[in-house]
Amino acid sequence: MNRPRRRQATALGLGALLAATLAFAAPASAAATTATPATPATTTATATPLVVNARWGGHCTYDRVVVDLRGYVPEVTVTPVPKLVYDGSGKPVPLAGRYFLEIRLHPAAGHDEAGNNVYLGPKLVKIYLPKLKGLALTGDYEGYVTLGAAFDTKPAYTSFKLHAPERFVLDVAHPNVC
Repeated sequence: MNRPRRRQATALGLGALLAATLAFAAPASAAATTATPATPATTTATATPLVVNARWGGHCTYDRVVVDLRGYVPEVTVTPVPKLVYDGSGKPVPLAGRYFLEIRLHPAAGHDEAGNNVYLGPKLVKIYLPKLKGLALTGDYEGYVTLGAAFDTKPAYTSFKLHAPERFVLDVAHPNVC
């Protein structure tokens, strides 16, 4: 290889190395934003969804619990538990029932970034439906929002997500009452 080509190859190699170094040295916030001259910068990271309400309703063959969210529906687990307790304290939730379901959303919050409560639903309520006997907000702690549901008999349930508006739905089957 002649001398000018060797200098050119060396310069190209050093330029590529410098570009790679600068890409890794850029702050994380720069990697998460996009901007064009015509549009302002937007972040690609999504905010934590906010749990704003929990409601319920009775139907001919099922009782329904709906959790309303602002943002998106996060991962939700529904777990049968022997008793309901408040997150953090471990104190028992005063809901009558023999069977309980824990509904846990993550990541989620019932408060905004300033710490203001955005959850407007019931904290603890007795319900008189064929299956559903009570509902409680049992936790809003470290990125988890937890609700508990109480039943007199073992619940057979299905769950799904709905969009526009965002919500999580839990249906608990019972014999036809219509």
